[in-house]
Amino acid sequence: MPKFESLTFDNGFSRLPEAYYSRVCPTPVPDPYLVCYSPEALALLDLDTSEITRPELIEVLAGNRLLPGMDAVAALYGGHQFGHYVPQLGDGRAILLGEVRNAAGEGWEIQLKGAGRTPYSRGGDGRAVLRSSIREFLCSEAMHALGVPTTRALCIVGSDRPVYREDEETAALVTRLAPSFVRFGSFEVFYYRNQIEPIKHLADYVIARYYPELAALSDPYPEFLRQVSLRTADLMAHWQAVGFSHGVMNTDNMSILGLTLDYGPFGFLDAFDPGYVCNHSDTSGRYAFDQQPDVAAWNITKLAQALVSLMSVETASDAIGGYPQAFGKAYLERMAAKFGLPQNADTAPLIMDALQLLAQNRVDYTIFLRRLCDFDSAAGALNPALRDLFLDRAGFDAWAARYTAALHQQGADDASRGQAMRAVNPKYILRNHLAEIAIRRAADDRNYSEINRLHTLLTHPFDEQPEYETYAAEPPDWARKIEVSCSS
Repeated sequence: MPKFESLTFDNGFSRLPEAYYSRVCPTPVPDPYLVCYSPEALALLDLDTSEITRPELIEVLAGNRLLPGMDAVAALYGGHQFGHYVPQLGDGRAILLGEVRNAAGEGWEIQLKGAGRTPYSRGGDGRAVLRSSIREFLCSEAMHALGVPTTRALCIVGSDRPVYREDEETAALVTRLAPSFVRFGSFEVFYYRNQIEPIKHLADYVIARYYPELAALSDPYPEFLRQVSLRTADLMAHWQAVGFSHGVMNTDNMSILGLTLDYGPFGFLDAFDPGYVCNHSDTSGRYAFDQQPDVAAWNITKLAQALVSLMSVETASDAIGGYPQAFGKAYLERMAAKFGLPQNADTAPLIMDALQLLAQNRVDYTIFLRRLCDFDSAAGALNPALRDLFLDRAGFDAWAARYTAALHQQGADDASRGQAMRAVNPKYILRNHLAEIAIRRAADDRNYSEINRLHTLLTHPFDEQPEYETYAAEPPDWARKIEVSCSS
């Protein structure tokens, strides 16, 4: 295994003209220490776990020193925030150190979040706090284990340097990995400046690096836009199927690669609530759970608008026109698998009626689907582990009878169906109260054992893990008071 110092850097983004970024070094923090790390993310850089505990590497991941080959930059972008265009955003507290190419030929950009002020900090301190860093670390890796396209989290480095939000907290840096951090807003900023050449140059860069199959086309831009649209549709199907709410679906938080990007205020559904708003700052409910697919479609129109200098309006409209059908198809595929049903004309109404029943009865989404894996088709409605979740027992009985009939028509045996369903219905998700417990223990006495325990648990979300059975339970009453917002 190579040492971190011997990694080969191939900094494609920082070789672009400086119109796309500002060169800026991280601001050091005093006495950094390792909070936690992901062995799986380390492996993406071909690094052994013994590397992460070296003081020299901790200094690098604290932003206190740069290695030869690194080229630190903060990216420029604009974006629509809560529906309103903001002309200049950019990496206000994130700094890209460079891009490593691993032995498999994969490029991984290494970014420090919480690395200090940049030209885009807009008066902020450029820091992240331990609280939000723990949530981002755990959710990035949990989402990957769930099969959801996402940026990755390598580690958290902490420091006792005070950071002021609502109260005094301590600083932390998350090391994030992604093939690219380019986002919709990376194009929007130049559209609103009426600068056509930077749009084309950036599109050419992204296509050459991340959509190379399009480079041979005489006019690759419409297909590029279509591919981004399709990847975004697939990402939304993932989110909705797993019950994930992002919380801040601004266009500057939309990845050009269809990745889950920027974990600020987020949440997984507990009791099924289509209108669930995880972000306390979202007073209008713009980014409610059931609005996410439509918001993504709106965001894609803004990307299409930014690329319109590369194609006609009609061509851009055609390129994104397949989004609704692509989302609907991908969502039905995922939900049919979660319910153990075929993809036919009868499946969608049966699934939608189940979701309506869950909403009416405030049934826990994850627990219901996991218990459904053990549905006894011979017993039909007499499945007490499921039936007891509902106040409206008659409503469940009626639905269970229809579900039973669908299973009998399908002809699959319960054992094989249940096994397939358990592979797509997680038993464990990052519930807010689980993250909150880990945060409190870390903040109170530097006890990071709960972070590590959750990371271990959530990297195998579909497995039965008897020693962690309590982590699969419904949240306690006190969890209802947890609020997450944009303030972190």
